[in-house]
Amino acid sequence: MQNEKLEQLKNEWLVEVTIDEIQEKLNNHEITSRELVLMYLSRIAKIDQDGPKINSIIEVNPEALHIADSLDYERKTNGSRGPLHGIPVVIKDNIDTADKMHTSAGSLVLAESYAHEDATLVKQLRDAGAIILGKTNLTEWANFIAEDMPTGYSSRGGQVLNPYGTDFIVGGSSAGSGAAIAANLAVVAVGTETSGSILSPASQNSLVGIKPTVGLISRKGIIPISHTQDTAGPMTRTVRDAAILLNVLTAKDPKDPITLTNELADIDFTNHLVKDGLKGKKIGIARETYFDELNESQLTVMNNAINKLKELGVEVVDPITIPSTNEEWDINVLLYEFKTDLNAYLKTIDSTVGVRTLTDVIKANEEIGEKALKFGQKLFLEANATSGNLIEPEYLESLEKDDTLSKIKGIDSVMQEQGLDAIVFPNNFGAMIPAKAGYPSITVPAGYTNDGEPVGITFTAKAYMEPTLLEIAYSYEQATKHRVAPFQAK
Repeated sequence: MQNEKLEQLKNEWLVEVTIDEIQEKLNNHEITSRELVLMYLSRIAKIDQDGPKINSIIEVNPEALHIADSLDYERKTNGSRGPLHGIPVVIKDNIDTADKMHTSAGSLVLAESYAHEDATLVKQLRDAGAIILGKTNLTEWANFIAEDMPTGYSSRGGQVLNPYGTDFIVGGSSAGSGAAIAANLAVVAVGTETSGSILSPASQNSLVGIKPTVGLISRKGIIPISHTQDTAGPMTRTVRDAAILLNVLTAKDPKDPITLTNELADIDFTNHLVKDGLKGKKIGIARETYFDELNESQLTVMNNAINKLKELGVEVVDPITIPSTNEEWDINVLLYEFKTDLNAYLKTIDSTVGVRTLTDVIKANEEIGEKALKFGQKLFLEANATSGNLIEPEYLESLEKDDTLSKIKGIDSVMQEQGLDAIVFPNNFGAMIPAKAGYPSITVPAGYTNDGEPVGITFTAKAYMEPTLLEIAYSYEQATKHRVAPFQAK
């Protein structure tokens, strides 16, 4: 950068900076939001597109600097709107923004699609004064097009790489959000999850990731997979930043009826950031199946994390068994709901894009050819073979089975029997059951393997227990502070 002050701040202060630290400098007139955006754009150019080329940002907002100018002026004349005023945020490219950026789900078919209206959560971010800095790359169609697509790959955006090492998986499908925040290309990010898509890249990139209760955050304006399981959530470097972002994202929205069950719409999640939040908690360790996927070095990290929980006053039940762990699960709910939900979404986009149904998307992919179908579209074809009416016995039976086995005969059963406040899983390996239940999880950095690969410890609980999970996560984070910026991790 030609501005020596900004170059120094970018290299020394900006790395790992938090929302609170930025607001302190903004309020003290030591920097402006415009300067903040310039520094992040410089990092994107150098790290994301030039140096390591982690390829996490699929496009930047051409109006970001002008939005920053307007927010700087507002701060000067009227004061700050709150913690996110003037803060650059990146969001996954399956979330609608009614601006000069596309919403494509990483697909070439939607590469020229502009949303007519902001997603509800985007409107909330803008109302809070956040700057939508750019869209993040992702596993195409949130990893629901092909069975063998690598996590973090999209036809439009290419392959996202893990900033901790190109040999490590980056996680998916919110891969770009994870890599971007890990590499300090924005302050915070929003990802989406159907089953593991926030928890996976968060744990793989040494981040805090919150997969909320389905109903905490509106899904209106998000390209869907399944109305039963989809949700958006924060991806940040600290638990406090995640809580601040969650405050803004949480709301009731009549256009997403499940949010009307939201018990936490008016809560301030930062009130649950207490350093002794683990003391007196009872937490179960779900070892069966989930710990079997760990290599020796990952297992050492997780066992050390469990020992730390004990040191911090947790009554650890190790192991516990979730009764439904070894059931024969299927993805029928996703396959059947995808066609219905996607067709409804496609009706909202501009007709000039040329696709109004899943059938249209399949045909458009075939017309584009290899560039769009490097890994095929098997899941698309399977989903399109359904009626789209959600009346098939197979769907209805799977819907009830998932609900019962994930809740009553799953998480609810073991938590009630053992009197647990939360369940521990390694990384995202236990994401499926809470995803089917619509239950919340939060992952926090637990350390690194011998070769520097991040490992996350994930805490799961029942619906709308985010306050408890934040108490647990914040207490663990503050006692360990495992996160190290990429290119420095040992």
